[in-house]
Amino acid sequence: MSQLRTTKAGLVACGMICAFVFLYLRNPDPEEAEAEPTHPAVVECGFYPDELCSALFDGKKAAPQIAQFCKPPQNSEVPAHLRSLGNCSRMAQGLHFITRPLSAEEGNFSLAYVIHAPKELAMFVRLLRAIYAPQNVYCVHIDEKAPKKFKSAMQTFVDCFGNVFLLSKTQKVAHDNLRRLQAEIDCMRDLVHSPFQWHYVMNLCGQEFPIKTNQEIIRYIRTRWKGKNITPGVIPPPNTRPKTGQSSPEPSPNENSYTPPNTMFKQKAPHNLTIYSGSAHYALTRKFVGFILTDPRAKDMLQWSKDIHSPEQHYWVTLNQLKDAPGATPDAGWEGHIRATKRRTEAGDGHKGCTGHDAQDTCVYGLGDLPWLIQLPAFFATLEPSADPLVVVCLERRHRLKALQQAEVPPEPHWQFPQESHFNSQPHH
Repeated sequence: MSQLRTTKAGLVACGMICAFVFLYLRNPDPEEAEAEPTHPAVVECGFYPDELCSALFDGKKAAPQIAQFCKPPQNSEVPAHLRSLGNCSRMAQGLHFITRPLSAEEGNFSLAYVIHAPKELAMFVRLLRAIYAPQNVYCVHIDEKAPKKFKSAMQTFVDCFGNVFLLSKTQKVAHDNLRRLQAEIDCMRDLVHSPFQWHYVMNLCGQEFPIKTNQEIIRYIRTRWKGKNITPGVIPPPNTRPKTGQSSPEPSPNENSYTPPNTMFKQKAPHNLTIYSGSAHYALTRKFVGFILTDPRAKDMLQWSKDIHSPEQHYWVTLNQLKDAPGATPDAGWEGHIRATKRRTEAGDGHKGCTGHDAQDTCVYGLGDLPWLIQLPAFFATLEPSADPLVVVCLERRHRLKALQQAEVPPEPHWQFPQESHFNSQPHH
């Protein structure tokens, strides 16, 4: 391995994000200024040599001192070129958003996203920047308990994009178990009534990040699924359908969300439906979404789901088994590569172990997991930026580079991340 130089200034992909969050934190709502003290110094910005990420993706080890991070100074003046973040056009350029379809293929096949916003605005900006395309459309739902300051900042940010909006309905759900599922269905209703003629909808949480580019995702959907829904899941074995809520199933090899109902079904499923268990993640056709919003079986299934734990792990996959549902894929099993998962119990079979740390048998990815991660067919991976921020930074750098390499249009200068940082207030060592 070539010597990695710690003196060379590297890419600062999150510099503008840090500035955006910094300004947001410096201007709290008057109502919350006393109750919620701001801590702009906790927002991290990455600084590393150009060679670091490419070395990590090649499976090479990098010296610990290379992974240096700075924190925005609390009292220093915000650089003049960042003060214009209120100007939407300049903000989109300053944050390096891609503002045109990268190919005719992508321009003619729009995707919709339902996004559960994270608690950190910076991570949401990073996620949106990675999956953003002007032909796509995005519905964002925020936890109703989130601070008003955060909601206000999110609204200000999404208002800069004509194809990004916050969920119009922010109702309280009577049953906590139904909260996420109901929010996603409400988002789908807004998406159907939007002017965008999208083809598929996928759901994301704010701490997920794409492994595949927009082009790669739509090519997989169009060539492999051809108008079918992707809802990985199976009928749980008899010994994992608990009567007392005490049994614990073996996890699926493909998804990180699989758990059979851990609360006893209080009543028989409506319409004599066979209940499946599987991933809470999906890729659904527009026609199937219309079915979800109007079919009596879907409505009754939603009402019945209030009595079970994690209903989103049963709702989509169960309804997709109905042979008359648009795009149905009965007996598809665990097919459909949506989320990347590395489990400790599978070490030695599908991987060589977790270089980050384990959380309930699931790997929280470290830098050494990057070569394995990018080889998977999955669309997205769940990350914990606080565990190792460079994992996100390097995935973001690679994702943008790959998207621009695949582009069939000349790249705009602002689409490329800067090669030098002028936001660093701390010298490298």
